[in-house]
Amino acid sequence: MQTALSQLSDSLAGIVERVAASVVVVNARPRVTSSGVIWAPGVIVTADHTIQHDEVEIRLPDGTEIKAAIAGRDRATDIAVLRVDSNIAPPEFAGPAELKAGNVALSIGRGDSGVTATMGIVSTIGGAWRTWRGGLIDRFVRLDVALYAGSSGAAVADASGGVFGIATGGLSRTSAIAIPKTTVDLVVEQLLSKGRIARGYLGVGLQPVPIPAHLKEKLKLTGDGVIVLSVEPDGPAESAGLMIGDVLLKLEGHTLSDTDAVQTALGSRNVGDGITLELLRGGEVKTVSANIGERPRKG
Repeated sequence: MQTALSQLSDSLAGIVERVAASVVVVNARPRVTSSGVIWAPGVIVTADHTIQHDEVEIRLPDGTEIKAAIAGRDRATDIAVLRVDSNIAPPEFAGPAELKAGNVALSIGRGDSGVTATMGIVSTIGGAWRTWRGGLIDRFVRLDVALYAGSSGAAVADASGGVFGIATGGLSRTSAIAIPKTTVDLVVEQLLSKGRIARGYLGVGLQPVPIPAHLKEKLKLTGDGVIVLSVEPDGPAESAGLMIGDVLLKLEGHTLSDTDAVQTALGSRNVGDGITLELLRGGEVKTVSANIGERPRKG
């Protein structure tokens, strides 16, 4: 006789089994493997911080070991895309738009001992946010789910078995994060077509700074700004004539009250675009023109 608890148990086990058929072992760092999800036939998505050398080996669900080629990496969103010679089908996907705090979340990975699964809830749902490396994630999805050492890159599924993201421990020091499917899709598309994500930058070190009330009144300013602490040699800012001590007020009309505002304003434009910066220098408001450069990629 089945009880409600045994039915729930069977349902969860069935979800894990279905999703795990599209989850692989990724061996790309010393001692500890990670997980990866078949995002499309021949395409695997995993957490970028787990890729620590160029030779990547994949263990498929049936135990077959094959080589993978790195198609592209984006440290800013902690997403890496691998190509493999395999026709394994992806899991069923679910969009993150309907997620609510309190929804059940299952992390389904694969390690040396086989399938790993943990269950918890979505603890926080928020809007778009920027990672500490400047990547834009379209929804903040914090998980109250334990991640084992090899679980970064694991599939995160809802109570119906729909995969709404991949799990990572690389974007927060305090909790597991699900990178939403919508963000993964955008990054995968660009990495497969271009091999990289081109992000704009000015080449300046910035810090928020308050503007004295008397200066605001005199110059009719409505907000504060960000002060230039450093200027990279030969960068876009230096070419535009920006100097240490300048206070940036606006970028194309967008107020710049903190560094996140600068990233947001740059993120809405393309590398190479011309922009207008309004700044405070020597007690006067000035306007300068600059061209957005591409943020250098670091190894």
